[in-house]
Amino acid sequence: MAAATATPASSRTASTLYAQCKQQQQHQHSQHHFQGMSSFVKTLGTSFGVGVGALIAAGSAVVAEDKGWLTPDQRKAAAAAAKEDGEEADETVLVNWSGTHTASTSSFHEPDTITELETIVAQNHAQGKRTRVVGSAISPNGLGLSDDGMLSIACLDKVLAVDRKKMTCRVEAGARVSQVVDELREHGLTMQNYASIRDQQMGGFVQVGAHGTGATIPPVDEQVIAFKLVTPGEGTLELSADSNPDLFRAARVGLGSCGVMAEVTLQCVLLHTLVEETEVLTRAEIKAGHAERLAANKHVRYMWIPYTDSVVVVKCNELVEGKAPPAVVPMDGATQLEPLRQLLLQFDPAIPAKTLDGLSFSGLRDRLLTFGATDASVVQVVNAAEAEFWKRCQGVTAVDHSDMVLGFDCGGSQLVNERAFPAGTVASPSMADIAVMEKILALIEAKQIPAPAPIEQRWTCGSTSSMNIAGGKLSSAEDLYSWVGIIHYFGAAEAGSSEWSEITNSFDAYNAAVSAEVDDDFDAYVHWAKLEVPETEDDRAALRALLAKRFPVEEFNFLRMILDPKNILANAAVDEIFGVPS
Repeated sequence: MAAATATPASSRTASTLYAQCKQQQQHQHSQHHFQGMSSFVKTLGTSFGVGVGALIAAGSAVVAEDKGWLTPDQRKAAAAAAKEDGEEADETVLVNWSGTHTASTSSFHEPDTITELETIVAQNHAQGKRTRVVGSAISPNGLGLSDDGMLSIACLDKVLAVDRKKMTCRVEAGARVSQVVDELREHGLTMQNYASIRDQQMGGFVQVGAHGTGATIPPVDEQVIAFKLVTPGEGTLELSADSNPDLFRAARVGLGSCGVMAEVTLQCVLLHTLVEETEVLTRAEIKAGHAERLAANKHVRYMWIPYTDSVVVVKCNELVEGKAPPAVVPMDGATQLEPLRQLLLQFDPAIPAKTLDGLSFSGLRDRLLTFGATDASVVQVVNAAEAEFWKRCQGVTAVDHSDMVLGFDCGGSQLVNERAFPAGTVASPSMADIAVMEKILALIEAKQIPAPAPIEQRWTCGSTSSMNIAGGKLSSAEDLYSWVGIIHYFGAAEAGSSEWSEITNSFDAYNAAVSAEVDDDFDAYVHWAKLEVPETEDDRAALRALLAKRFPVEEFNFLRMILDPKNILANAAVDEIFGVPS
């Protein structure tokens, strides 16, 4: 990449920028109102036939079908191979993790240094060229994708410093969670909490307000105590809770639209071992012991199995120092998998024994759902077999470092949606979380919705980031939020096939029914990484109005206007959800 002068630092300090932004907001509010773009084009990854998280070097035959991107070196090799064949690899195509969104662009940047990042942002700002920052493309709604231009920070993946005494870690924002954790382990440290997987880049992990589970543990953005933000309008800003708390809180969950998060400083915790225990309870048992269960366990999640009276409870607590780790119950043994295998034999008596024996739990579920993913009667018997599987897995199911235990198998290609809502306080849960699940399960059973297992429920305390779904208040440590995720599996459905469309339509109807049932009554909002843009302008306007009631959208948009005055960091989805700053 050709050398060029980096973006100059702004003459305005970050601490005064926020105040100036608010002054400008007050001045302009009476003169302007925001308008969304006239249309949003939702493009499914149907015409490429590629695996999840795939990246294609156009003109070449190179496709990554594992869950993740090609490495930068692999991309360069693919482009070189295409050039040798006399082809031009001038289009970069990204497909998100779940295979539901894709973007194709001829403007794809991948800087090797922060100086190069600053240069790209400055040049594209000067030219008014869209430059949407994209991470690992894990967001189910394709939040980081843009046909107009993308910028990957995958090469900015260094762990820059670890301070064992202060228990802090400074990393480049392109580093994956797994990389950071592996480095921290060498220093006897780890991150406070984790989501279900460890493949996220740190920047995206923070910017969307990702979360794990634990009633006293906040979403992951709250672990960030400082970060470096490369902005088109104000250069590179150093933000922290101490020096510029308002701007820090506003931009920490910025959805990539306030600036490019280039470096992150994390407050870590001591490395520790967790013991995971799994049990299956009835719905009545869940309700009766719920408050005590949240209080007694460091991490807890529920997996509700529709059409059954089974709720899987997964509890994780620290192994007492000096105590021998307990024996672990296998989760992939013949005894545990037998209910699913027997059901598959009923559906497909001719399946080869070798094929049957080679299928994991999630593989068996995927194969079973191919016999009727949108047929409630099929889903019910599959759910019943899954409930029996979990009953045979009860006991201690894992003992390992926290990052290894808190992750779990999310299944194959899928559609997901997740909403969060207040559930009282850590000390005094309101039981709204149980009420939500009772309403969702009753809805499913009354309408015979083909709802596969699980409906996953997790908890966090609040975040102080202004745009986090959970909280946004200056003091949120005592507030309790519940996160409920619904799912549909594509299984063996081919992208673009009639079956793929049928599953998508079924899930959309399922999600709409759940939304109508609980969102207004329980003040529930969809996770930023899972919020799909509505298809009609009336629905988009309704969504913008809804978000403006809950979040400081005007303030957020004025920050966008100051930090990114030409709106190059947004994409169609961001503009539709929040409007175009003006």
